[in-house]
Amino acid sequence: MNWYIRILVCMLFLGLTACSPIIQGLYGIKNPKRIDYRTIDGYAEKYNIPLTDNYKIDSSYMGFLSSLDTMKYKNQLKNHYQPLQALYYNGNGQLESFQINCYSGGFPNLNWGRDSIMMSFPPKQQAPIDSILPLNLQLEYIQALPKTKSFSIRDYDYVIIVFWNRFMGRQSKRLIRTIQENRKLAKDTRVKIIYVNTDNIFVDYVN
Repeated sequence: MNWYIRILVCMLFLGLTACSPIIQGLYGIKNPKRIDYRTIDGYAEKYNIPLTDNYKIDSSYMGFLSSLDTMKYKNQLKNHYQPLQALYYNGNGQLESFQINCYSGGFPNLNWGRDSIMMSFPPKQQAPIDSILPLNLQLEYIQALPKTKSFSIRDYDYVIIVFWNRFMGRQSKRLIRTIQENRKLAKDTRVKIIYVNTDNIFVDYVN
C-alpha cells in the first residue's frame, strides 16, 4: 500500500475504499503533483493565506520521520504524516493542541469543529499530543518562499503551523478558515500563524 493510499485510508474513516476516484472526488481530493513557488503563492492567495506567512515543507521532513523508531512511535508517525495538520505550539515550544484530518470526521467535508473543540483557544484536544516535533525542530523542516517575511518566535505566546496543500482542495481551504476563525478567540494573546505547503513531499511518496 503506497503512502497516498495510507493517507486516504486514515482520512476516509467511514470505511469506504480509499482508492476509489468517486470517493476522492466527493472529498475534493486531487492527485498530488509537483508545484513551484509561484503556484504555491497562487493557491495561497486563493485560500486567503498571507504571502508573508507562506512557507513550504523541506524535502528532508519525510526522511526525518522515517528515521524514527517505527515500532516505538507508530501512532505518532501516522499522525505527523497526514496532509492536513494544525499544530499549536505554546511559548515553551511544546505542542499543546494538534489537529489532523484523521480525527476530524465529517462527510463530504472534514468537520474540524467536531465536538465543539474549536470553541476555545487553543482548541480542545483532537489528535493525541506528542513530543517528537517540538517547535524548534519543526521549524527546521520548513522553507521560506520569496515573499515570506521572517519573524521571531520570542515575540509570540503561540505559534500555529498549518500544513496545507493543493491536492486536498477545498479541505485545505476549510482548515485554513477554521484556524483563522479560532485565532480570533485568542483576544490579546500574541499568536503567529504560519502556513506550510506540503504538496511536493507527497509527490515523492506516492509510489
